[in-house]
Amino acid sequence: MIIIIFKFIIWLILLTLALTALSLAPWVPTRKNDLERVKTIANLTKGQIFYDLGCGDGRVSAYIGKNSEAKAIGIELAVPFYIICKIRKLIYKDDNLEFKLKSLFQEDLRQADAVYLFAANSKKLTGKIIEKLAKELKPCAKVISYAFPINSWTAKLIDKPTPNDVTIYLYEINK
Repeated sequence: MIIIIFKFIIWLILLTLALTALSLAPWVPTRKNDLERVKTIANLTKGQIFYDLGCGDGRVSAYIGKNSEAKAIGIELAVPFYIICKIRKLIYKDDNLEFKLKSLFQEDLRQADAVYLFAANSKKLTGKIIEKLAKELKPCAKVISYAFPINSWTAKLIDKPTPNDVTIYLYEINK
């Protein structure tokens, strides 16, 4: 019986990792030295809400929650990464930090002031994700895309201080 449960857990972990890779991007973490740049670009104030879609290990959400007065919400579909996020939440003991185990398509983003994503497949960005953001986000909400542009939108800011830095794109919802 224990072997069957163990196999089921391994299968569940592998399935959720595969689903996340197919839905948005395989897990590649945001560079630690770029976290401050993301926070600066988001320019969050007290009471605002920051979403990290496909938050992986939760480092961006945790950084925002710890270093700003905004509420940071990480959305993750893969169970192993979600467990890491929950451990991170216990370590940080931060009331401004929340993690949810779900698909980003199941989350209502109407209250978001800023949304962060690191999606490696730009074709998917121009598809369902962009439609969801355009439909749900309120006017003046910010969309921050790490490394990859949203081809159908015009960036308000393209941040790449040095040739070795990863490009960060800032978009603003205009309705």
